[in-house]
Parts: sequence; structure tokens; C-alpha cells
Amino acid sequence: MNNPLIPLLALLLLPIGAIGLVLYTDAGIEPALFYATVKTFVVLFVVAGGLCFAASRLAARTEG
Repeated sequence: MNNPLIPLLALLLLPIGAIGLVLYTDAGIEPALFYATVKTFVVLFVVAGGLCFAASRLAARTEG
């Protein structure tokens, strides 16, 4: 399966990962805030992935 969203996801994860690394290494950031941020991003990516998958299945079904 050739999914065009994979390169886009990788492109989005690079700056998010860099920001996460800066937050993790910064001594002024509470660890609980960092972990809450990571959990929020994971939940949002799962929801977005589910929506994209459902939309692609719906589009394939309506094509015939």
C-alpha cells in the first residue's frame, strides 16, 4: 500500500521531536508537563490517523 501521508508524517515529526528534545533537556520544565505533552501528541496522532484511515476507506468504497 502506497500511502502519501507517510512522508508528510515524517516531516511533521522532525520539528515536533526537536521541540520535545529541547523541552526534555530544559531544567526549567516540569517532567509532568513534558509527559502530558507527549501523551497529548500521541492521542492526537492516533485520532488523526484513525480519521485518515476512515476517510480513505470511505473514499475507496464510494469509488466502486
